[in-house]
Amino acid sequence: MSANQTPTPHIGAHYDEIARTVIMAGDPLRAQYMADNYLENPVVVNRIRGMLGFTGTYQGKKVSVMGHGMGIPSISIYTYELFNFYDVDTIIRIGSAGSYHPDLHIGDLVFAQGASTDSNYGAQFGLPGTFAPIADFGLLRKAVEAGETFGYRFKVGNVLSSDTFYSVNPQNEKWASMGVLAVEMEASALYMNAAWAKKRALAILTVSDHLVTGEACTPEERRTTFTHMMDVALALL
Repeated sequence: MSANQTPTPHIGAHYDEIARTVIMAGDPLRAQYMADNYLENPVVVNRIRGMLGFTGTYQGKKVSVMGHGMGIPSISIYTYELFNFYDVDTIIRIGSAGSYHPDLHIGDLVFAQGASTDSNYGAQFGLPGTFAPIADFGLLRKAVEAGETFGYRFKVGNVLSSDTFYSVNPQNEKWASMGVLAVEMEASALYMNAAWAKKRALAILTVSDHLVTGEACTPEERRTTFTHMMDVALALL
Protein backbone atom coordinates (compact mmCIF):
# COMPACT_ATOMS: atom_id res chain seq x y z
CA MET A 1 0.00 0.00 0.00
CA SER A 2 1.18 3.52 -0.80
CA ALA A 3 -1.00 5.67 1.42
CA ASN A 4 2.01 7.09 3.24
CA GLN A 5 3.29 8.53 -0.07
CA THR A 6 0.18 10.59 -0.77
CA PRO A 7 -0.62 13.37 -1.43
CA THR A 8 2.23 13.64 -3.94
CA PRO A 9 4.02 16.78 -5.17
CA HIS A 10 1.67 16.93 -8.15
CA ILE A 11 -1.58 15.33 -6.95
CA GLY A 12 -3.31 16.71 -3.87
CA ALA A 13 -5.67 13.77 -3.36
CA HIS A 14 -5.32 11.42 -0.42
CA TYR A 15 -4.80 7.73 -1.15
CA ASP A 16 -8.42 6.61 -0.94
CA GLU A 17 -9.72 9.57 -2.96
CA ILE A 18 -8.46 8.14 -6.27
CA ALA A 19 -10.27 5.22 -7.90
CA ARG A 20 -8.41 2.16 -9.16
CA THR A 21 -9.38 3.17 -12.71
CA VAL A 22 -8.49 6.67 -13.91
CA ILE A 23 -9.56 8.18 -17.22
CA MET A 24 -7.16 10.95 -18.22
CA ALA A 25 -7.28 13.80 -20.74
CA GLY A 26 -4.57 16.21 -21.72
CA ASP A 27 -6.88 19.18 -21.16
CA PRO A 28 -8.09 19.39 -17.53
CA LEU A 29 -11.24 21.12 -18.80
CA ARG A 30 -12.04 17.99 -20.79
CA ALA A 31 -11.76 16.04 -17.54
CA GLN A 32 -14.13 18.53 -15.92
CA TYR A 33 -16.57 18.22 -18.83
CA MET A 34 -16.55 14.45 -18.44
CA ALA A 35 -17.06 14.66 -14.68
CA ASP A 36 -19.92 17.14 -15.07
CA ASN A 37 -21.71 15.21 -17.80
CA TYR A 38 -21.03 11.55 -17.04
CA LEU A 39 -20.22 10.98 -13.38
CA GLU A 40 -22.61 10.72 -10.47
CA ASN A 41 -21.67 12.87 -7.45
CA PRO A 42 -18.24 13.94 -8.72
CA VAL A 43 -15.90 15.43 -6.13
CA VAL A 44 -12.82 17.53 -6.92
CA VAL A 45 -9.76 15.64 -5.65
CA ASN A 46 -6.98 17.65 -7.29
CA ARG A 47 -6.38 21.29 -8.17
CA ILE A 48 -2.57 21.46 -7.99
CA ARG A 49 -1.19 23.41 -10.97
CA GLY A 50 -4.73 23.57 -12.33
CA MET A 51 -4.61 19.88 -13.26
CA LEU A 52 -8.19 19.17 -12.28
CA GLY A 53 -9.08 15.72 -11.01
CA PHE A 54 -12.48 14.33 -10.00
CA THR A 55 -13.75 11.11 -8.44
CA GLY A 56 -17.32 9.90 -8.68
CA THR A 57 -19.27 6.90 -9.85
CA TYR A 58 -20.54 5.72 -13.22
CA GLN A 59 -23.35 3.17 -13.14
CA GLY A 60 -22.37 2.41 -9.56
CA LYS A 61 -18.64 1.96 -10.26
CA LYS A 62 -16.06 4.27 -8.71
CA VAL A 63 -13.92 6.08 -11.29
CA SER A 64 -11.62 9.09 -11.39
CA VAL A 65 -11.13 11.49 -14.29
CA MET A 66 -8.14 13.82 -14.39
CA GLY A 67 -6.02 15.95 -16.67
CA HIS A 68 -2.46 14.96 -17.53
CA GLY A 69 -1.20 17.97 -19.48
CA MET A 70 0.63 18.10 -22.79
CA GLY A 71 3.55 15.92 -23.76
CA ILE A 72 5.48 12.96 -22.46
CA PRO A 73 7.17 14.73 -19.49
CA SER A 74 3.80 15.81 -18.12
CA ILE A 75 1.86 12.55 -18.53
CA SER A 76 4.83 10.56 -17.29
CA ILE A 77 4.80 12.36 -13.93
CA TYR A 78 1.07 11.99 -13.32
CA THR A 79 0.79 8.38 -14.44
CA TYR A 80 3.90 7.35 -12.49
CA GLU A 81 2.40 8.79 -9.30
CA LEU A 82 -1.00 7.23 -9.97
CA PHE A 83 0.38 3.77 -10.73
CA ASN A 84 3.02 3.67 -8.02
CA PHE A 85 1.74 5.85 -5.16
CA TYR A 86 -2.06 5.54 -5.51
CA ASP A 87 -2.04 1.88 -6.60
CA VAL A 88 -4.14 2.69 -9.67
CA ASP A 89 -4.63 -0.46 -11.75
CA THR A 90 -5.84 1.02 -15.03
CA ILE A 91 -5.30 4.32 -16.83
CA ILE A 92 -7.23 5.13 -20.00
CA ARG A 93 -6.11 8.18 -21.94
CA ILE A 94 -8.77 10.02 -23.97
CA GLY A 95 -7.10 12.52 -26.25
CA SER A 96 -6.91 14.13 -29.65
CA ALA A 97 -4.67 13.11 -32.52
CA GLY A 98 -3.69 14.24 -35.99
CA SER A 99 -4.54 11.71 -38.68
CA TYR A 100 -2.07 10.34 -41.22
CA HIS A 101 -4.55 7.87 -42.72
CA PRO A 102 -6.76 8.77 -45.71
CA ASP A 103 -9.79 7.07 -44.12
CA LEU A 104 -9.50 8.69 -40.67
CA HIS A 105 -11.33 11.99 -40.47
CA ILE A 106 -12.36 14.46 -37.76
CA GLY A 107 -14.34 12.71 -35.04
CA ASP A 108 -13.16 9.22 -35.94
CA LEU A 109 -11.53 7.15 -33.18
CA VAL A 110 -8.13 5.50 -33.00
CA PHE A 111 -7.42 2.75 -30.49
CA ALA A 112 -3.67 2.84 -29.99
CA GLN A 113 -2.51 -0.76 -30.13
CA GLY A 114 1.09 0.44 -30.08
CA ALA A 115 2.85 3.77 -29.64
CA SER A 116 5.98 4.59 -31.58
CA THR A 117 7.91 7.63 -30.43
CA ASP A 118 10.68 10.08 -31.27
CA SER A 119 11.18 10.69 -27.54
CA ASN A 120 14.15 9.50 -25.49
CA TYR A 121 11.93 8.74 -22.48
CA GLY A 122 12.54 5.00 -22.68
CA ALA A 123 16.31 5.37 -22.29
CA GLN A 124 15.95 5.55 -18.51
CA PHE A 125 14.98 1.87 -18.37
CA GLY A 126 18.42 0.84 -19.62
CA LEU A 127 17.17 -1.84 -21.99
CA PRO A 128 19.63 -3.44 -24.43
CA GLY A 129 17.52 -2.50 -27.45
CA THR A 130 14.36 -0.64 -28.45
CA PHE A 131 11.23 -1.20 -26.36
CA ALA A 132 7.88 -1.38 -28.20
CA PRO A 133 5.20 0.24 -25.96
CA ILE A 134 1.83 -1.47 -26.40
CA ALA A 135 -1.66 -1.28 -24.92
CA ASP A 136 -3.16 -3.83 -22.57
CA PHE A 137 -4.83 -6.36 -24.85
CA GLY A 138 -7.81 -6.93 -22.55
CA LEU A 139 -8.65 -3.23 -22.60
CA LEU A 140 -8.05 -3.01 -26.33
CA ARG A 141 -10.34 -5.95 -27.05
CA LYS A 142 -13.13 -4.48 -24.92
CA ALA A 143 -12.69 -1.10 -26.62
CA VAL A 144 -13.09 -2.69 -30.04
CA GLU A 145 -16.22 -4.50 -28.86
CA ALA A 146 -17.63 -1.27 -27.40
CA GLY A 147 -16.83 0.70 -30.56
CA GLU A 148 -18.63 -1.88 -32.65
CA THR A 149 -21.62 -1.92 -30.30
CA PHE A 150 -21.91 1.88 -30.41
CA GLY A 151 -21.45 1.88 -34.19
CA TYR A 152 -18.59 4.38 -34.04
CA ARG A 153 -16.02 4.79 -36.78
CA PHE A 154 -12.59 3.66 -35.58
CA LYS A 155 -9.31 2.05 -36.52
CA VAL A 156 -6.87 0.03 -34.42
CA GLY A 157 -3.13 0.27 -34.87
CA ASN A 158 0.10 2.12 -34.27
CA VAL A 159 0.32 5.80 -33.36
CA LEU A 160 3.25 8.18 -33.01
CA SER A 161 3.89 9.88 -29.66
CA SER A 162 5.95 12.86 -30.70
CA ASP A 163 7.93 15.32 -28.61
CA THR A 164 7.45 18.08 -31.18
CA PHE A 165 4.21 19.85 -32.00
CA TYR A 166 5.85 22.51 -34.19
CA SER A 167 8.52 20.60 -36.10
CA VAL A 168 11.06 22.41 -38.28
CA ASN A 169 11.57 19.13 -40.17
CA PRO A 170 8.26 17.24 -40.32
CA GLN A 171 8.52 13.51 -41.00
CA ASN A 172 4.82 12.76 -41.39
CA GLU A 173 5.16 10.89 -44.69
CA LYS A 174 7.83 8.58 -43.26
CA TRP A 175 5.70 7.58 -40.27
CA ALA A 176 2.65 7.15 -42.49
CA SER A 177 4.65 4.92 -44.84
CA MET A 178 5.16 2.50 -41.93
CA GLY A 179 1.43 2.25 -41.29
CA VAL A 180 1.27 4.69 -38.37
CA LEU A 181 -2.32 5.92 -38.19
CA ALA A 182 -2.01 9.19 -36.32
CA VAL A 183 0.22 11.39 -34.18
CA GLU A 184 -0.26 12.51 -30.58
CA MET A 185 2.12 13.32 -27.73
CA GLU A 186 1.63 11.02 -24.74
CA ALA A 187 0.67 7.37 -25.29
CA SER A 188 4.16 5.87 -25.41
CA ALA A 189 5.10 7.19 -21.95
CA LEU A 190 1.76 5.99 -20.55
CA TYR A 191 2.41 2.51 -21.94
CA MET A 192 6.00 2.44 -20.68
CA ASN A 193 4.97 3.49 -17.19
CA ALA A 194 2.24 0.85 -17.19
CA ALA A 195 4.72 -1.82 -18.26
CA TRP A 196 7.19 -0.79 -15.55
CA ALA A 197 4.47 -0.81 -12.86
CA LYS A 198 2.85 -3.99 -14.25
CA LYS A 199 -0.45 -2.18 -14.71
CA ARG A 200 -2.93 -1.69 -17.56
CA ALA A 201 -3.22 1.21 -20.01
CA LEU A 202 -4.95 2.17 -23.24
CA ALA A 203 -5.08 5.34 -25.32
CA ILE A 204 -8.36 6.10 -27.07
CA LEU A 205 -7.94 9.02 -29.45
CA THR A 206 -10.26 11.23 -31.47
CA VAL A 207 -9.03 12.73 -34.74
CA SER A 208 -8.98 16.50 -34.34
CA ASP A 209 -7.13 17.37 -37.55
CA HIS A 210 -5.72 15.73 -40.65
CA LEU A 211 -2.08 16.32 -41.51
CA VAL A 212 -2.63 15.46 -45.18
CA THR A 213 -5.97 17.05 -46.06
CA GLY A 214 -5.72 20.00 -43.67
CA GLU A 215 -9.04 19.28 -41.92
CA ALA A 216 -9.15 20.81 -38.43
CA CYS A 217 -11.52 21.69 -35.61
CA THR A 218 -11.56 24.33 -32.86
CA PRO A 219 -10.30 23.94 -29.27
CA GLU A 220 -13.89 24.24 -28.02
CA GLU A 221 -14.99 21.44 -30.33
CA ARG A 222 -12.13 19.27 -29.06
CA ARG A 223 -13.21 19.90 -25.48
CA THR A 224 -16.98 19.42 -25.73
CA THR A 225 -17.88 17.37 -28.80
CA PHE A 226 -15.39 14.49 -28.69
CA THR A 227 -17.66 12.33 -26.55
CA HIS A 228 -17.49 9.00 -28.40
CA MET A 229 -14.12 8.22 -26.83
CA MET A 230 -15.63 8.97 -23.42
CA ASP A 231 -18.44 6.48 -24.09
CA VAL A 232 -15.91 3.80 -25.02
CA ALA A 233 -13.67 4.53 -22.04
CA LEU A 234 -16.55 4.23 -19.60
CA ALA A 235 -17.65 0.96 -21.24
CA LEU A 236 -14.32 -0.52 -20.09
CA LEU A 237 -15.11 -0.11 -16.37
